[in-house]
Amino acid sequence: MKKTLHVTWLGQQRYLGVSESGHQLLIDNSAVKVGVSPMEALLGALATCTAYDVVEIMNKRRTPLSHYRIEVEGERAETAPKRYTRITVRHIASGAGITEDALHRAAHLSHEKYCSVAASLNSEIVVDTRVEAEPDQAR
Repeated sequence: MKKTLHVTWLGQQRYLGVSESGHQLLIDNSAVKVGVSPMEALLGALATCTAYDVVEIMNKRRTPLSHYRIEVEGERAETAPKRYTRITVRHIASGAGITEDALHRAAHLSHEKYCSVAASLNSEIVVDTRVEAEPDQAR
């Protein structure tokens, strides 16, 4: 299964991603940001991917969450490409019957089995880079 995101440069270091379903994502690494940076977006993708799983797992176990948030923190290398060397994902939740043990099991299942973002971060991904030059559209 393929997923597609079309990204258009908006000027400075600002980009608009549009998914196949038409949803938009603003990525911004300009001096004055109005969106998240690419590396922040990566943290957000991991956090929301695992959150989806945890909410579903807890619902299936008949212990729905009443409040839930994730705090995700990435440590980056000092030299280029300044990749993440460690990411800490903190799941903080409450609800009737919620225990740390049950929350830990759900988070572990997500990170080890279900979250496609976590699996992508833990694997060798083949990145195929292609380029196409188009005629200048400026007028």
